[in-house]
Amino acid sequence: MVKSCKNNAISLARVLEEKQAKDTIILDIKEISIIADYFIISTTQSSAHCKTLINTILEKVKENGHKKTLNYEGNENTGWVLLDCGGIVVHLFSEEKRNYYHLEQLWQEAKRITSWK
Repeated sequence: MVKSCKNNAISLARVLEEKQAKDTIILDIKEISIIADYFIISTTQSSAHCKTLINTILEKVKENGHKKTLNYEGNENTGWVLLDCGGIVVHLFSEEKRNYYHLEQLWQEAKRITSWK
């Protein structure tokens, strides 16, 4: 059974936190953008940590019933990886890149999902 997009976003955020990603947030952007329904933003601790998180997210999305091959941009060495999970876009940042791009401020009109922790 395929979970709802919000439940999938919460599930992915929890997996990131379990794998020691830092400062994970979920933004509900469906009312302000056609890009996706949700953004998940997390900070990674190193390039090896980022690679682990990428693999974990790809496995979890498949486990949640997503049939299509997922696309992603960047890699563990760029400081910013974007994983397109259908209605959910996961952003994995190094601390430096997250502070530089500051997506939370760019998407400040989005509603934060806080009930997942």
